Amino acid sequence: MEELLKNANEFLDSGEDNLTKKRFNAAISDFFKAIVILCDYRIYIQIKILPKNHNERFSLLMKYFPEVYTNASKLFKTYVKTYNLRLGLKDVAEARKYAYELKNSINK
Repeated sequence: MEELLKNANEFLDSGEDNLTKKRFNAAISDFFKAIVILCDYRIYIQIKILPKNHNERFSLLMKYFPEVYTNASKLFKTYVKTYNLRLGLKDVAEARKYAYELKNSINK
C-alpha cells in the first residue's frame, strides 16, 4: 500500500508543477488523481477493500466516509469539467487544498 502513497505524492508534485506553469486544467486533474488515490488508501486501511473504479470508490466513501464522499464528489464534478472547459486558479486552489487536507489526515 506504500505504492499508493508514492503515487499520490507523484500526482501532488505534478499538480504543483502544473500550477506553477499555469496549466490549471492539468493541475486540477493531478490534484484530483491524488485525492482518488488517497481515498483508496484510506478505504483500504479501514475496510481492506481496494476500489476498482469510481463507482465502487464513491459507493464505499458514501457508506463509510460520508464527509470525504461529499468533498471528493464535489471535486469530481470540477475534474470532469476539465474535459470541456478552461478552469482557473480558484478551481485549482480548491482541489489542491483538499488533496493536502486528505494527505495530512492520513499521515496522522
